[in-house]
Amino acid sequence: MERNDISKASEVVVSDRELLQNKIAAIRSAGPHKLQVIADFDRTLTRYLINGQTGQSSHGLLRQENPEFDAKRQQLYDYYHPLEFSPTIRIEEKTKLMEEWWGKTHALLVEGGLTYNAIKQSVANATIAFREGVVELFEFLEERDIPVLIFSAGLADIIEEVLRQKLHRSFKNVKIVSNRMVFDSEGRLVSFKGKTIHSLNKNEHALDMAAPLHDQLGDIDGSTDDNASVKRRTNVLLLGDHIGDLGMSDGLNYETRISVAFLNDNIEKSLGSYSKAFDVVYLNDAPMWGLVKLVSLSYVQLEVFTSMIMLCAFRLGNLDCAWQLYDLGSSMPICLQC
Repeated sequence: MERNDISKASEVVVSDRELLQNKIAAIRSAGPHKLQVIADFDRTLTRYLINGQTGQSSHGLLRQENPEFDAKRQQLYDYYHPLEFSPTIRIEEKTKLMEEWWGKTHALLVEGGLTYNAIKQSVANATIAFREGVVELFEFLEERDIPVLIFSAGLADIIEEVLRQKLHRSFKNVKIVSNRMVFDSEGRLVSFKGKTIHSLNKNEHALDMAAPLHDQLGDIDGSTDDNASVKRRTNVLLLGDHIGDLGMSDGLNYETRISVAFLNDNIEKSLGSYSKAFDVVYLNDAPMWGLVKLVSLSYVQLEVFTSMIMLCAFRLGNLDCAWQLYDLGSSMPICLQC
């Protein structure tokens, strides 16, 4: 395993360089029509720290305009969250507890009279931001018709609003696999659509819940794309911030999967397990620039890519520390770091 000084602001760890090279070569050979990107949302696409403080999650930022029900949801969190990570509870029992937690929380949102305006106001007031390079990554994938599935056990409508307010645009290739709300004509929450997605079933089995971004608030009959074409894409780039996020590709009969983790805190304690579980690990709340280069390996012309590499090395000021990975096709050094 290769790594640099762990105190660096942005660092990448590749535990098995040869395996990663082989996976990149396989994805390149299959072509972009076989590739899909599966990404967790909170602390993966979004930053962990904002101005030195922990950023909010898409679920944690929600305020109902009803303090009583906000307090009730917090009480549920305080009770169930420790159970979610308890090592002594069997997975079958834990799954039932998570279904119970999500069901009670959703019921409180309906009972408390959550409105779509409250969602918009909550996002506007939230401490949440995307990592640098997310827009460029989405644009690169959109131009090549590579689908992006954002998996979340939270609320699709909040994630959509975060995308609208923070990125100020939508992407035709982005789908949300999450819990979707149904609002009445006055913008008041009346129910949830489909089966509940919680922290222990956030995987490809939930793909039928996926829908493209809505321009307006969600509706009962909102159109969804045919997901069969997504299921036929047998190469996966998986992005997450927890080892459990590797389960997002469960149920997908993939041929090649490159797994990328963003390890944001507890680095010394967690790096060993993360580097064994993931192909690539970015540390210290890293930006997305290295990942943009990773996905571009198969598609960027060599002379353009060479310029990117030299610019990257120039920015680092040290050629040796820039060479993190070698492209099998051209033997060009490729930096995944900055």
